[in-house]
Amino acid sequence: MIAIAIAGLITAGITAAIMQVLTINTRASNHMVAVRQVQQAGKEVSKDALQAQPSKIDDDPPGAFLALNWTDWEGLENVVVYALNSTPSSPDVKQLVRTHTINGTKQATALPVVAEYIDPDQTSCNWTGSVLIFEVTATVGTESETRIYEIDPRVD
Repeated sequence: MIAIAIAGLITAGITAAIMQVLTINTRASNHMVAVRQVQQAGKEVSKDALQAQPSKIDDDPPGAFLALNWTDWEGLENVVVYALNSTPSSPDVKQLVRTHTINGTKQATALPVVAEYIDPDQTSCNWTGSVLIFEVTATVGTESETRIYEIDPRVD
C-alpha cells in the first residue's frame, strides 16, 4: 500500500511538471507568433509609407484603416489601402489586409493578408506633421505584443 501511495505521489508530481512545461511552451509559442505578426505588419506598412508623399495622402476611404498613395518613377499612380477585416474564427481579432492599385487597376498579390491576430482597439495610425506613427498590437491567446513604428516618407 505504501509503495502504491508513493508511486501515486511520484506520478502526480511528474504529471504536474509535464503540464507546467506544456503551459510554458504554449505561452512562449503564442508570444512568438504575436511578435512575428507585429513585425510583419510594421515591415509592410513601413515599406509603403516610405514611398508615400505627404502631400498625396488620401483621407481614409470607408472601411480602410490606412490609405497611402504616391506617383512612382514611371509616373504611375499607386494607391495602397490597409483594412482590418474580421476573421472567421474570432470577431474580436482582425487581419490586416493590403490592397494595391496602380492607375486604378488592382494588383494581384500573393499575400493580401499582411498580419493576423491584430487587436483593433490597440492599433492606430496617426500623422504627426509628415511622420506616420503606426502602433500595432497582436494578441494570440493570452500573449500580446505591441510595436510603435515612426515612418518619415520621402519628400516630393
